[in-house]
Amino acid sequence: MDISIIIPAYNERESLPELVEWIERVMSAGGYSHEIIIVDDGSTDGSWQTVRQLADGRPDIHGISFRRNYGKSAALYCGFARAQGDVVFTMDADLQDSPDEIPEMYRMVKEQGYDIVSGWKQHRQDNALTKNLPSKLYNATARRITGIRLHDMNCGLKAYRNEVVKNIEVYGEMHRYIPYLAKNAGFTNIGEKPVHHQKRKYGKSKFGMERFVNGFLDLMSLWFLTKFGKQPMHFFGYSGLLMFFVGFVMTVCIIVVKLVNQANGLRFRPVTDQPLFYLALVAVILGVMLFLAGFLGEMVARSSGDRNRYNIKDEL
Repeated sequence: MDISIIIPAYNERESLPELVEWIERVMSAGGYSHEIIIVDDGSTDGSWQTVRQLADGRPDIHGISFRRNYGKSAALYCGFARAQGDVVFTMDADLQDSPDEIPEMYRMVKEQGYDIVSGWKQHRQDNALTKNLPSKLYNATARRITGIRLHDMNCGLKAYRNEVVKNIEVYGEMHRYIPYLAKNAGFTNIGEKPVHHQKRKYGKSKFGMERFVNGFLDLMSLWFLTKFGKQPMHFFGYSGLLMFFVGFVMTVCIIVVKLVNQANGLRFRPVTDQPLFYLALVAVILGVMLFLAGFLGEMVARSSGDRNRYNIKDEL
């Protein structure tokens, strides 16, 4: 099979028939063998009934229905597990992503050898204040931290080689950072393509401003787990040693100054009367606690089931 198209849907009953018809026109024109996997993420507007109607008598349309809303990451995870196509596409169900972009993105994966091709909504049709500006800041931060030069990390329209989606685990809200997850799994040939972005035709957006704050926190978590997940002592140990060293040096300096002044008959303050002594004491205690946290982290990492999980590219 050439193409699998995964569509997470949450309360998108009105847009699904039009989107499926649009995809079918593109697939028919290109002569692609394909499947459409619609994942209903606990919709309450009758979206699942629409999916059942669309799939009736159509072997190329499959559906997955969640009992409640789990989020986009869960929908993509289940869709990835079921996808059989050589190239796997993801796109939103709100008609803002254009299926007309599929043939060129498919060519980039198959002929140019990309592991991932991410869409770039170069000319967004969203509100500039609530969507465009926060999105630019968010993507600039993501590029800085991940080292992946994508203009639109969170674009819903992406193309993947099948091998990529079978070797990454999307969880929580990490759908925003699938290119980073793929990079950490060894799939580094990541490109992007400017894509046409349309105004929402039906309903309203399911995401608010809080997604940018949550996205930044998720990025920090992912960066930390990637860098120190299997070696937590490298973070907590270094931090603990640094804090302990700073506190110890401050304490020694306070005591030495006090003893020198006392020996020379100069005015001095008792060590325990100096605020700096208590700051030094706090630093020493924090250093010890961070070091112990590193030991505990190492014990957890050593007992983890995926401590020796590696992606093998080829074998002879």
